[in-house]
Amino acid sequence: HVAKIMGYGDYQIGNVTISWVYYVEGLGHNLFSIGQFYDSDLEVAFRQHTCFIRNLDGVDLLTGSWGNNLYTLSLQDMMASSPIYLLSKASKTKSWLWHRRLSHLNFGAINYLARQGLVRGLPKLRFEKDQLCSACAMGKSTKKT
Repeated sequence: HVAKIMGYGDYQIGNVTISWVYYVEGLGHNLFSIGQFYDSDLEVAFRQHTCFIRNLDGVDLLTGSWGNNLYTLSLQDMMASSPIYLLSKASKTKSWLWHRRLSHLNFGAINYLARQGLVRGLPKLRFEKDQLCSACAMGKSTKKT
């Protein structure tokens, strides 16, 4: 069977947002890719007819079952487990991308904006500064006379 992807968007469950979720016409379900879980620092394991989504400590957050050539995940299971793990921190690339998009705003302020949902499109992730920003360092430097 072939079905058309009608669109995509963010899927919000409580305070957890999963980005780039596809809506497929006639399927009646949203589609997640394995990459979306990897981007959220989660592991995906497959055993026989079961799929496990785990945090990096090995704790199962979601399980899915195989059927009709797809693994189906119960989002109710996700709410019962610790949803804080699903998108607990942004990748380094996303952190620095949003740092630049927001005119080199400090990471504390970016985290506040994300938590409060004040910027359209800003994912609800925890942004971390893992290195110095050369543009910010230059902007803060002073010239000796």
